Amino acid sequence: MTWQLPAYALLALVLVGGFAWYERSRPPARMVALVAALAALAVAGRLVFAAIPNVVATTDIALITGYAVGAAPGFAVGALAAAVSNLWLGQGPWTPWEMAGWGLVGLGGAALASLTRRRLGRVGLAVACGAAGLAYGALLDLSVMVGYGGEQSLDRYLAISARGVPFNIAHAAGNVGLALAAGPALVRMISRYRSRFEFRWRDGPRRSQAPTTTAPLAALCVALLLGGIAGTAAARGSASGWRWLERAQNPDGGFPASPGSKSSAAMTGWASLGLEAAGRSPLDIRRGGHSPIGFLRTQVDGLRSTGDLERTILALDGAGLGVRRFGGRDLVVELRRRRSRSGSFEGQVNLTAFGILALRAAGLPRSALGRSAAWLRDAENSDGGWGFQPAAGSDPDSTGAALQGLAAATGRGRATRRGASYLRRVQQRGGGFALAGTGASNSQSTAWAVQGLAAAGANPVAVRKAGRSPLDYLARQQAGDGHYRYSAASDQTPVWVTAQALLAVNRKPFPLAAVPAAPTGAGSGSSEARHRDGSGGAGKPGRERAGRGASGSGSTGRASIGAATSSGPAGPSQGAGAGRDRVSGLRVSASVPRGDGSALEDGRDRGMALYVAGGFAALVAALAGGFLWYRRRLP
Repeated sequence: MTWQLPAYALLALVLVGGFAWYERSRPPARMVALVAALAALAVAGRLVFAAIPNVVATTDIALITGYAVGAAPGFAVGALAAAVSNLWLGQGPWTPWEMAGWGLVGLGGAALASLTRRRLGRVGLAVACGAAGLAYGALLDLSVMVGYGGEQSLDRYLAISARGVPFNIAHAAGNVGLALAAGPALVRMISRYRSRFEFRWRDGPRRSQAPTTTAPLAALCVALLLGGIAGTAAARGSASGWRWLERAQNPDGGFPASPGSKSSAAMTGWASLGLEAAGRSPLDIRRGGHSPIGFLRTQVDGLRSTGDLERTILALDGAGLGVRRFGGRDLVVELRRRRSRSGSFEGQVNLTAFGILALRAAGLPRSALGRSAAWLRDAENSDGGWGFQPAAGSDPDSTGAALQGLAAATGRGRATRRGASYLRRVQQRGGGFALAGTGASNSQSTAWAVQGLAAAGANPVAVRKAGRSPLDYLARQQAGDGHYRYSAASDQTPVWVTAQALLAVNRKPFPLAAVPAAPTGAGSGSSEARHRDGSGGAGKPGRERAGRGASGSGSTGRASIGAATSSGPAGPSQGAGAGRDRVSGLRVSASVPRGDGSALEDGRDRGMALYVAGGFAALVAALAGGFLWYRRRLP
């Protein structure tokens, strides 16, 4: 906590000081209107690109505001854009960090104007915006280390930053592209508006302002329309969620966060769990001759965090495989070493709950989990829910995880009944649940709530608000191709979201019952295949597990990141606790459907990549065209 207190104190000082500075500058009404308009544009610039991994216009707009009209307005635009846009993308402990980050970007724009006397060209402005994206990412990496506990050291920060390099590069590259397309035009537009309230104008005939006020909105509408057309064209077929998930598998056997991107151990673990919940053994799911279990084995040396160990143990157990000699490592012994004397794992509710679940899956008796269960019970808040750590505000994600952990360790009791009651109270009118309990519903938080309710003995179908159940909400988030959207406004990390949705729509709390592979000769799940994947053992005999929910079909539901988001053994994020959209916390990414049948051929994969690239180019062109139209119609 020695690092956390100074870090949060500095964060509060930046936010309070920045807004106080803006207020003490006594901005005129026209400046207030300009700040409000630019903040709204920055919010739209984040939401309109939500389907493109880590690309946002918010960083450019905050920097250009500071560059064109000054430090205080630049800070206000950046900070307000983060707070308001998270009403759609999800509020959480990352929000103040994002507010400070984009506020500081606005201050940086003002410093840049002072150094260059506002004579920076198109390329120079684009380079500055790219550098701002990298600096923003570095700050958000620090927020992960500070906000989610564990060792506070330079080595850990560098390790977290290394995992975020692709996201930060995507952010910076997007900033450069947007600044090259529209940066100078936006600077001129804001500067002209500024000149209007810095000088006294005589009364006289005025041109209608309707075209100038509607042009940016028209540009944004065109961009949104293009995105909607692309989404409609992509949503083909009616394959189920698990079939879509199988088609998202990469040739190396692993799974990416979004189809077409690089495989990761975290996403492969989640995909395996989702497939197992749907009754599919990951040993039978192969592409290029490789299975998810085989991919995990190749990544075994990189399984270092507590969340990595927990998630992998659960995935291997669900496939009926041993976890004592996986790739030469005893994952159970390593996980037990991470448990503190209090029984917790790193002082976090989600990690402790999943520690219980993983150890229970590995065959430890309930008597060996008593201290961890007692720690979880003590961490319960007075409202019946749990936050990501003791004394933190309750949220559905952490509560769903805690309910599963307690049910597995001690069975159902007063704590689980209170937790289920909390989830009923915070359910939203559409039937879903929101990150941190407030804001818009999302599929991942809804999935956590469903698993928690099932573990507590409640029937999720009967838990309704305004006549809608959580499964009704998930069904509305399922796209035509079978994958699940994160929310009505976002399609981030579709593989992760779909995997968690499958757990929810099948009403399967952790740990999962082992799914047998296909018999020898009937598929790729033979004993030979198991050995080749390095499982180190065959299927285990069935054993009693507390808190198992009934297996249900749940028609066409879909579940969530994040971060969101969302929580549990996913590595550093909201779902690292918060799978942050790195521009919020877990990265936002577009869903790239894989068709309506078997795996696509390489040529079709390239066609999909070109399709996505063409859509991005069209969005940039629409925004640039709108800005140019607006500039030319100014007097």
